Amino acid sequence: MSLKKEFIKICHMVYEKGFVAATDGNLSQRINYNQALITPSGKNKGELNEDDLLVIDLDGNLIEGKGKISTEVKMHLLAYNSRRDINAVVHAHPVYATAFAAAGRDLTDPVFPEVILTLGKVHLCEYGTPSTEELILPIKKFIDKAWALLLQNHGAVTFGVSLKDAYYKMEKLEHAAKTIFIAEQLGGAKKIPPEKVKQLLSIARSTYGIHPNFELEADENIKLPGVNDEPLYNNEVSYSQIIEDRLRARAGNLNVNPFDVKGRNSISNENRSNLSKSEIDEIIKEFNYKKD
Repeated sequence: MSLKKEFIKICHMVYEKGFVAATDGNLSQRINYNQALITPSGKNKGELNEDDLLVIDLDGNLIEGKGKISTEVKMHLLAYNSRRDINAVVHAHPVYATAFAAAGRDLTDPVFPEVILTLGKVHLCEYGTPSTEELILPIKKFIDKAWALLLQNHGAVTFGVSLKDAYYKMEKLEHAAKTIFIAEQLGGAKKIPPEKVKQLLSIARSTYGIHPNFELEADENIKLPGVNDEPLYNNEVSYSQIIEDRLRARAGNLNVNPFDVKGRNSISNENRSNLSKSEIDEIIKEFNYKKD
């Protein structure tokens, strides 16, 4: 399936799921280091076809297409210019998630393990007038770690390593919001205890290599016997390992093996060196989307 064809399929899914009404919402996907596909302004997402899609650069300039760029493009540009692991953005108005946003409530409590692991804490961004810089200023506070955000009196936005990933995050956000809303009619959702959250995070990191965007508050940061937080990378780490992880994120498939390596252990120890977290970050920063 071509990139544009899959893009249109997901636009239609967003509309059919009821995540948007009329011409609301916008979706985008990075197509190279400095360009992205994006939906045009004023078009119903359920009626879009491939010819409607626009290509913009990451400064917001129109490169290809005949439609009008949405004034909400600033959210998309902020995401792409802030984080290289974000390759797609979905902004929508799903009913239950938007109801929480309209009520001024976030979704940061640990209620569902799968939400903790895939979305992390879903913070509430203060209201900002659409089409102005006010729209993105509250998002900047959380963009470094967030995969999903609620926009007060507005809607929600999710980020992904692919457009399908960003869509599924929106779907999971709405499902969680709906379930929590129903639970409140029954007396309120019960939070997962801090020690169980810590255990879940440790298992996710050590067993599955998942590093959720979920941090316990200072008074909840309980130390469990025999359970330690796993670092993002081991003290002894190869440059190949770092680059391989980045390629996986960029491909939109965390299971892809870009170097066709038969497991981590086959990487030669000659290429390994002890690196600090800051040194790793610098390597990743230098590697990302360099032109030939």
